Amino acid sequence: MKRNINIWQRIDKITLVIFLLLVIIGWFNIYAAVYNEEHKQILDLSQRYGKQFIWIIATIVLATFVVIIDSRFYLFFSYFIYAGVMLLLLAVLLAGKEINGAKSWFEFGNISLQPSEFAKFGTALGLAAFLNSRRQDLTKLNVILPAVAIILIPAILTAIQPDMGSTIVFFAFFIVLFREGMSPFVFISGILMVVLFFLTLLVDNFYLEAGLVAVAVVFAWFGIRNMKIFIIGLAVLLITGAIMFTLGHFVFKSIDNEVILLITIILTGISYAYYVYSKKAMAVLVIYLFLLGSILYINVVDFGFNHLMKPHQKERVEIMLGFKSDPHGTGYNVNQSIISIGSGGFAGKGYLKGTQTKFKFVPAQSTDFIFCTVGEEWGFLGSVVVIGLYVFLLIRLVILSERQRSMFSRVYGYGVVSVFFVHFFINIGMAIGLVPVIGIPLPFFSYGGSSLWGFTILLFIFLRLDASRAEYLI
Repeated sequence: MKRNINIWQRIDKITLVIFLLLVIIGWFNIYAAVYNEEHKQILDLSQRYGKQFIWIIATIVLATFVVIIDSRFYLFFSYFIYAGVMLLLLAVLLAGKEINGAKSWFEFGNISLQPSEFAKFGTALGLAAFLNSRRQDLTKLNVILPAVAIILIPAILTAIQPDMGSTIVFFAFFIVLFREGMSPFVFISGILMVVLFFLTLLVDNFYLEAGLVAVAVVFAWFGIRNMKIFIIGLAVLLITGAIMFTLGHFVFKSIDNEVILLITIILTGISYAYYVYSKKAMAVLVIYLFLLGSILYINVVDFGFNHLMKPHQKERVEIMLGFKSDPHGTGYNVNQSIISIGSGGFAGKGYLKGTQTKFKFVPAQSTDFIFCTVGEEWGFLGSVVVIGLYVFLLIRLVILSERQRSMFSRVYGYGVVSVFFVHFFINIGMAIGLVPVIGIPLPFFSYGGSSLWGFTILLFIFLRLDASRAEYLI
């Protein structure tokens, strides 16, 4: 059913105002971040702030174009758009330009475009279309697996470039799956994987794995609730462990403790298999599989960190965790960023008066570390205003998502929220030293046409869908 309405009157004005404020404030901060005494004109096209102005004008045209397109277009062509951006991610691996060790950009003369920025709205559309067609049945494996595949395909293609920052952003779409009915167990497992990742780097693997075994034993007691069976199982675990330890250290003399523990758990599981099968003890089976999977995951993380990650990536993580202190090397960016933000005090040094900014102490201060300019020149008050705008935007987008009458629009809306939240959290977290430096922009704030266009398309498709929620009942 179609209703006669003026689409411009239905666009959410609050979100539109926040968008414009962020873009304008971001532009003035880019001007401050790369301010040049010899090029004081803010519209000087030879400077980044002049180029960003061109991107902003083009963005307004692009946003207008996104809004005037019929909202049904985004539903009917979702899979085509998703496939198109996946092809771009493949093409950039073959014909892209390598910048800072990553083959992530297409270059057309003086213009560079990053396909991964456009893949975010393409993935949001593809996921929304798929879940809309399956009517939110995320309790079934045949729905979960394709949904996860839609997320993992762009994540893997981006990781190959390699662009780890953008890769992490794609995992934000798992928040959408949780909202749409995916088991909390799966979502909590994802959080635990993140916790285990850092524990693997902080704690010796054997002690960490032994701790997990102890936790599993406690949970097994609550799952069995039969003292005799529990004691027998615990005895099997301890006796098997003792035998394996003796063989490993006194007979073979070459098996380390981690391998001994893993073999012990496997043998204990085999001996307990009949009980699990006969008593249908699914809780015990889940605990066992979770324990076994956690130990394997710990070893994968350990191998990946020590053998697959590049040296500078390892150093960033080690500096964040306090293993290393390198204020003049890998940790220079974060160290200067913290100094810059801290020097702003309560009210800041004043616009264009930031010394850290003026003397270029902070690298990438118009892109990844744009928030430093806010902290130094506007101080705590200005930082609170900027952070408040982002928080307000996220809350508003959640409200808009919840009022959608179409599942497609709701899923897409939460995709927008998830992407913005991860970008906002990680970018500002990098600037204040809370998360490793992985190089992702602050939405609508950082310099760059690809990110500005990508975020604008992502947001305005949702505003178009929201504006027509009463126009088409899909």
